[in-house]
Amino acid sequence: MIQEPLDERTPPMTPQLALRVAIIGTCALVMFAIIFFRLWYLQVLSGTKYVSEAAVNYVRPVPVQAPRGEILDRNGNVMVGSVPVPVVQVSPPNLPVPLTLTNVLSQPLQDFHVYNQLARVLSVSTKPQPCKIQLIENGKIDVYHQRLGFIPCLVAQGVSQVSYANVTIKTDVSSDVQGYLLENQRSFPGVQVQQSSLRQYPMGSTAAQLFGTVGPITEPEVKDPRFKGVPHTDTVGQSGLEFEYNQYLQGQDGYQKVTVNAQGQVESTAQGRSPVAGQNLRLSIDTRLQQVGQQALATSIADNPGADGGAFVALDPTNGQVLAMGSNPTFNPSVFTHPISQSQYDARFGQNSGSPLLNRAIQSAGPTGSSFKVITATAALESGDWSTGETYDDTGRFCFPNTTDCLQNSGHAAYGVVDLEQAIQFSVDTFFYNLGLVTNVDPVGHPNGGPLQEWAKKFGIGQPTGIDLPGAVDGTRPTPAWRAGRNQLETECEKATGPYRGKPKHPAGCGIADGAPWTEGDNVNMAVGQGDVQVSPLQLAVAYSALANGGTIVTPHVGMDIESSDGTVLRKIDPGPRRQLGINQTYLSTILAGLRAAASQSGGTSDDVMGNFPQQVYGKTGTAQYFNAQNVETDYAWYACFVPPTATSRPIVVVATVEKGGFGDVAAAPVARQILSQWFYGRPGPFIKGKSNTL
Repeated sequence: MIQEPLDERTPPMTPQLALRVAIIGTCALVMFAIIFFRLWYLQVLSGTKYVSEAAVNYVRPVPVQAPRGEILDRNGNVMVGSVPVPVVQVSPPNLPVPLTLTNVLSQPLQDFHVYNQLARVLSVSTKPQPCKIQLIENGKIDVYHQRLGFIPCLVAQGVSQVSYANVTIKTDVSSDVQGYLLENQRSFPGVQVQQSSLRQYPMGSTAAQLFGTVGPITEPEVKDPRFKGVPHTDTVGQSGLEFEYNQYLQGQDGYQKVTVNAQGQVESTAQGRSPVAGQNLRLSIDTRLQQVGQQALATSIADNPGADGGAFVALDPTNGQVLAMGSNPTFNPSVFTHPISQSQYDARFGQNSGSPLLNRAIQSAGPTGSSFKVITATAALESGDWSTGETYDDTGRFCFPNTTDCLQNSGHAAYGVVDLEQAIQFSVDTFFYNLGLVTNVDPVGHPNGGPLQEWAKKFGIGQPTGIDLPGAVDGTRPTPAWRAGRNQLETECEKATGPYRGKPKHPAGCGIADGAPWTEGDNVNMAVGQGDVQVSPLQLAVAYSALANGGTIVTPHVGMDIESSDGTVLRKIDPGPRRQLGINQTYLSTILAGLRAAASQSGGTSDDVMGNFPQQVYGKTGTAQYFNAQNVETDYAWYACFVPPTATSRPIVVVATVEKGGFGDVAAAPVARQILSQWFYGRPGPFIKGKSNTL
């Protein structure tokens, strides 16, 4: 059977299939046409436009720091203000080689090229100088000393504090410098020009320690709840009132929009968000009283050979408002408004500077000498160990029972038979040695001491005062338990046990304590404000305020209220009293009579300074014996006084102390008189130096 050949021809396309192919082809052609047209449009017709836009399409927000609120005195005068200024900063993460904690001690050479260029523009020295860098690792602070130029030192110190924050290099730069840096940003990677707020101090060094300082926020402060929400690049209060009231003074930062082209050059600026200034802090400080106090203190220090420091406090005894508070040596806080080199800092605040940053009114404490005797008198009367009519026969010597150990009055004076009022008037040491003896108790049965320790505690000795300032010391109120604790620490230090485990042993002693148990001699020393008792000028002022107001322990405070920029009071600052002493008014009257006689009657320890003062002054001198590291004795002068409220006078308490100033009547009482004169009569009057050599 023969098979026919197959027909291999393709059958003709049907009309339906041809239509589908035509539709798909047309759609594809249209799509390709649209794409090619779009590309042609972008490259040919709009190419120039987009190239131009690409060069200016970088918009960044530049932070504008909010001005801190003003600090005003009680009358509304500006004591600390703020002014916006341009600053040059370095951003460590944006340097050619980002600077971090890992390479901060060996900064890259590429970064030094930027530093040197910037130094020439800012006219800053590149000469290496001592640079101290503190690194905090696992809670441990390591200190490194290098020699670096001004700019790399500042950057390294900034990174060691807050590794990601900008570091201010120079403040208040000229418009020429600003323009040059902005127009040449590609040559200065990591360098920024921003607006910041600069603190101003119209009254120079007046109340410097009181105000405190401001500075870049530190690593520990970033984690501090009181700085919650504060930008990591901001300046915050570091000490004093600036620190205590930072939450009100800080303000809210804003920003400015800056348009930058592809070459990093600024093309334009635009309004962003305006910063909101911080709230104002009104103080209870009287500016003129503050100035007079500081000048009087400086005069006394200069007038008494060997004197090298001191402090004063003036309080309103009715409510605890601080009317004035000063410390010497002092400083001008404006020095911290500009970056300061390590060598400059050491020159102003180093080891031989006298510690001008220290607020001696609240941050130093020591024996107060005879100005402590009013507390001893109160304790003896209230405990029943002495009475107002009881007398003591002063032969000029006080001897401990059954011993040959004796103490004498200052100048070997003997006053004969004296009562409590006369003992205060003449500051009879032997009388108060005896009160220390009769108020002493068995240390085994009474580890917290007897009446003297009890009433010292009530008056606030060894206790926080509640002052609205950081760093105030509590002082020391010695007791048998306190002495035992110090002796134990001494033993542990010598043997490297307890808290000293792992540290070197000190068989020759650590100097913490002498190992001796509590004796009646400790109470006798405390009774005259000597021995281990440690009191700050502010604590003594609070104690004398209680005598002036009838027995109320006030809470001292510098802040009076928080205000808006238009003066609206947003918050009153009035902490109220801490407690009532409940002193028998008969006892109080006896003590006050002694204080009044001491300041106004013949033979009184400050009569030669205060005797002719028109107001009724109640005052007590103190001459405290201090021993330095070489066991050489020096005398610190103290004076505590007050004028109580009357129908015609405003009350005030003043405490003044002059370190190494000698007798209280000679160095401290004249300072107090000038403060009183300014308070009551609007002028300091003559500087009247006393002559009494009574402790």
